[in-house]
Amino acid sequence: MNYAQLTQAIQEYCESTEQSFVANIPNFVQLAEERIYNSVQIPAIRNNVTGTMSPNTPYLGLPDDWLSTFSLAVIDPDTGEYEYLLNKDVNFIRASYPSPTYKDKPKYYAIWNDGFMILGPTPDKAYTAELHYYYYPPSIVTAGTSWLGTNYENVLLYGSIREGYTYLKGEQDIMNYYESKYQEAVSQLKRLGDGLDRQDAYRSGQVRIPVT
Repeated sequence: MNYAQLTQAIQEYCESTEQSFVANIPNFVQLAEERIYNSVQIPAIRNNVTGTMSPNTPYLGLPDDWLSTFSLAVIDPDTGEYEYLLNKDVNFIRASYPSPTYKDKPKYYAIWNDGFMILGPTPDKAYTAELHYYYYPPSIVTAGTSWLGTNYENVLLYGSIREGYTYLKGEQDIMNYYESKYQEAVSQLKRLGDGLDRQDAYRSGQVRIPVT
């Protein structure tokens, strides 16, 4: 389902072609996308970048579209050794490495603010950093198509209808029906994103549901 088909379906399900309703369809769809992306950790919301840690600087910049970190690895430029860093809080890093002048290969990272991580210890050379992180992928509103629209159109459709029907202040029983259809579609998506896609995951802290 592309965006044009989704827009048409929303109007038909909600039985409204009123000008202000149609003008707000992009908002309905984007609200539904955010709700879905915050409910299920599907591969489509994961991105990765590589960069270089600055020697003698304990901070590492985050991408502009970063929401949360999945993993951070450091690659030694001399040996090519690849090693994952452990996620800690800022207090741990400050207590473990009170002086930023102590330099070595980083072992830990913490979120400093929405633009930077802090590393511990301070990098002693220009290591390569590989960051896997969660982000909001381009919306079907602007891209025309999306992973959700192509693979799980029901969850996107019912999520958008729910937002549209809320805008129309529709009957509660109909609202409950569309909410139940949305939850049913989300449960199917969770089986993929938090179940089948995680069967071989070994790192602790990941959302993972058993599937058969």
